[in-house]
Amino acid sequence: MKPEPTLGLRIIRVEGHDPNSQITQVENAIEIASNPTADRNLKSQALEFISQLPSQPESQRICLSLFMREPRCSEIVRHTALDVLDNVAGSARTDISTMRNLQGSLMTYARSTYSTAAEAQATVDSPNLQNKLAQTFTFLFVVLYPSEWLSFIGDILALTASPGHSIRDHAPGVVFFLRVLIQIHDEIADVLLSRTPDERKKGNELKDLIRERDAKTIAASWQEILSQWKGKDSKIIELCLATIGRWVSWVDISLIITETLRDQLLELVISSSPNANGPVSVRETALTTLTEILRKKMNPDYKLELIEFLKIREVVAHLVSSPALADLRTTSQYDTDLAESVGQLVNHSLSDVVKALESAEDQSPMMMQAVSMLKGFLPLVLRFFSDEYDEICSTVIPCLSDLLTLFRKKGASIAMLHEQSASMLALILDAIIMKMRYDETSSWGNEDAQTDEAEFQDLRKRLHVLQQTIATVDQNLYQDKLSAVVITTFENFQRDASRVDWRDLDLAMHEMFLFGEQGLKNGGLYSKSKPTTPAAERLIGMMFKLVETDIASSLHPAVQLQYMEICVRYYHFFDANPQFISATLERFIQIVHHDHVKVRTRSWYLFHRFIKHVRQHLGDIAQTVIQALSDLLPIKAEIPDEVSDNSDMSSNEDQQSPSARFDSQLYLYEAIGSICSAKGVLVANQVVYIRTVIGPLFSDFEVHLGPAKNGDELAVMQVHHLIMALGTLARGFSDWTPASTSPTAIPPANEVSEEFSRCSEAILLALESISVSTEVIRHAARFAFSRLVGVLGSRILPQLPRWIEGLLSRTSSRDEMALFMRLLDQVVYGFKTEIYEILNTLLTPLLQRVFAGIAEPATGTDDEIQLAELKREYLSFLLVILNNSLEAVLVSEANQAGFASVITTIEHLAKDASDFPTAKLAFTVLCRMVMTWGGPDIQLGNPQPTLPGFDRFMIERFSPLCWSLPSQANFDPKDAQGKQAMGEAAGLQKAIYTKTGEHYLDFLRSNELSGMGMDAGTVDEYLRALSNSDAKTFKQYFQNLVQRSKR
Repeated sequence: MKPEPTLGLRIIRVEGHDPNSQITQVENAIEIASNPTADRNLKSQALEFISQLPSQPESQRICLSLFMREPRCSEIVRHTALDVLDNVAGSARTDISTMRNLQGSLMTYARSTYSTAAEAQATVDSPNLQNKLAQTFTFLFVVLYPSEWLSFIGDILALTASPGHSIRDHAPGVVFFLRVLIQIHDEIADVLLSRTPDERKKGNELKDLIRERDAKTIAASWQEILSQWKGKDSKIIELCLATIGRWVSWVDISLIITETLRDQLLELVISSSPNANGPVSVRETALTTLTEILRKKMNPDYKLELIEFLKIREVVAHLVSSPALADLRTTSQYDTDLAESVGQLVNHSLSDVVKALESAEDQSPMMMQAVSMLKGFLPLVLRFFSDEYDEICSTVIPCLSDLLTLFRKKGASIAMLHEQSASMLALILDAIIMKMRYDETSSWGNEDAQTDEAEFQDLRKRLHVLQQTIATVDQNLYQDKLSAVVITTFENFQRDASRVDWRDLDLAMHEMFLFGEQGLKNGGLYSKSKPTTPAAERLIGMMFKLVETDIASSLHPAVQLQYMEICVRYYHFFDANPQFISATLERFIQIVHHDHVKVRTRSWYLFHRFIKHVRQHLGDIAQTVIQALSDLLPIKAEIPDEVSDNSDMSSNEDQQSPSARFDSQLYLYEAIGSICSAKGVLVANQVVYIRTVIGPLFSDFEVHLGPAKNGDELAVMQVHHLIMALGTLARGFSDWTPASTSPTAIPPANEVSEEFSRCSEAILLALESISVSTEVIRHAARFAFSRLVGVLGSRILPQLPRWIEGLLSRTSSRDEMALFMRLLDQVVYGFKTEIYEILNTLLTPLLQRVFAGIAEPATGTDDEIQLAELKREYLSFLLVILNNSLEAVLVSEANQAGFASVITTIEHLAKDASDFPTAKLAFTVLCRMVMTWGGPDIQLGNPQPTLPGFDRFMIERFSPLCWSLPSQANFDPKDAQGKQAMGEAAGLQKAIYTKTGEHYLDFLRSNELSGMGMDAGTVDEYLRALSNSDAKTFKQYFQNLVQRSKR
């Protein structure tokens, strides 16, 4: 075998080692570590070697040499060398003499490279390396500035000018100086970085020292740099502005914002003489700097003075009227970046004005100043809010939200605000309504525009919040404005539909939809045939206009969908005005046939919703509606990429996927079920309608069942879809359930149930005959079973053995078992004693399959979750049996042999400290058994259990379980769920005591508690608590005792 390659690297601490060899060794290691093609073993050695460098005594000398050596090393070597030096500078173990040496060496390098003494600008480092060097200087600053290197700022600043001069005319030095200042801010003052308390304290101390020693000098240097480099080097100007924007948050504002600096900033902002050096980016950087200045935390009155001093409103007004934002606004040359920057500046300005209004006293000078500024800024805010570009509009939404919140909280109580709010609210609401409208360039429904559509709908949600705030401030204004928009648009459409843009119709209908939050406040539009509120009355008027002007005749899909959404939301209108239902349904039927997939899938759901609401009025037109939908009912399955057992009709899958389209089609089947069972439809006609729908489905069954048996995947999927359709039709037909007590929920007629029995038979046939892809078929059958119960009633009971056989096969997963057990709970609860004979026959084989599922070991996280769910469903099933007077089935002659297994399983689950919710439920089941079979409550005398011998059984078998769970090694008495389980265990003991009295106390004293090693005093205390305390008190006592015993 070849020996593995090696670098021959070793830690640098050998005395007498050649210094040059050491430097070469480190350089080679860095080059190898950074080489993507290097041997992996060599690279690993190199990285390990480099990671140990900071802790070595010679690392400072070697890395300084590598960084400062002429001719220069590669950039990666120099960068890594500085990294090591950063670690040295930042280490608490580094002594002060080492730090001074590092300071002197690096300062010498900086003077030779960045000062006017440097031979040529070509020697300047790359920007990346400059930033790294600035970071190293920052580490030195943090350590040495407090007491060792007091002249740090002055020494770095000296690099910007010739000796003895204050003109900051040396570009390399200026740039390096600014980079160092930025690094200092990021290290000690950046609020976005997480810091330890010690780091925060150190940062605050350094900021205090800078304010005391050098803040004035630094602020003056910014003015000098801006003055020197204006119009000469935009990059330096931008770097200087960025530095000011960072430092202004924690330096005295009066040092920074002088008249000189203000004028320099404003000149950069409003400069209208673009040149090749990039003044556009300078202007936007200057705007960002102004915004950062406004973000500085100050008292509201001082902030107002700052806004006026900076002439923010005048600057913004100038920019708004400039060609970039005015003349070019409707062209492709519109400067959207500039508009966003100005919008952010306006947003911060108005937010500060609102804060001042919040804290000012009415009629005070600050209130008057703030109101005046509000008047000046609002038109500017609305200018950006109404911008065609949503990104620009979004910049000022926060300040408008602040303003409207202020009007809501204080508009009525402060006279000066109240005077302004009415006119301002009208302007703002007009702007919001217009911004709700699709812009002229938008297209609806195109795949390429899906992202834009999603962003616009998100904006509409934010605008809606603003509208709602206005509604709470001035309800009449809100209702007047929205009503006017809706009614005017509908009237225009009625006069000449061809001249009304779809965007205006969509806007009117969107606002009408939102108006429901006012009109439906009391739960509906009508109360005793009259409008519930004035807003409801307005909304009813809009609905009359909607149906009378036949808005749905518009061919645009967005308008058609809005029409359906509105009719569904305000279905109360049709209950009160059923004469409009027929015409509305005619439009609905046209829309559900739309070619656009988005319209088709959404409209099918909305059609179903509308039918559910108005079904009582459909008796006369049921046949017409069903016939009109018949061409949409044929099912054509497609093989999806992945069949999910958890898919349902509320799936969020892509609307164009086969699964999503079929899920939407099922809504049509549910709607037809509702139509078939509409009030006024004769039973004979109901049967005819059902046969009309299920006949083609049965024919399809016959065609595909054979291929499905033979493993044809597409045929299996077709059968799956057919079963789902039958189940959904049943759900639409009947709201009744076997346990229903509602007077409006009436079971279907026998003739109808007979038809659905045929459906059940067809599904069972598929379950019994298809042996491939059975999980897919079981999923659909389980879905249908739960729906068929409501239309079959007790007719389903004779079929129950076949359902169980089909849905709980040997290949059923635990998840499937748990789901079906949940369905059986509903059946048992619904039919109660009617199901006794069938349950008596089925119980043992059913439980055997469940026991097999529980006994099968879990192989992963998903398996463990499903196992826990199956355990809980099993216990819940037992509870349903016990709670519905079916307890005899557990101990009947047919099932008595399996009762021991039932008890053993419950005992096992009650002792499982890894699953407290299941253990708690197990104790609940045991407690219910005690109450069911334990006989009457006694205190003295002999127990009288209804199940012979059950008194001794529950004392000897159930009682010890209460201590078995907390005795487990992994039991945590502080776990909240564990405490709940112990609470149920206490309830079990209390239940046993109520049925057996002194017999139980004697057993605890002489056997159970003493056998556990409990001392006599604690035993007596325990028995007193059990016999004398109420259930709640004993539960708390038992929980506390368990906690004490586990300490």
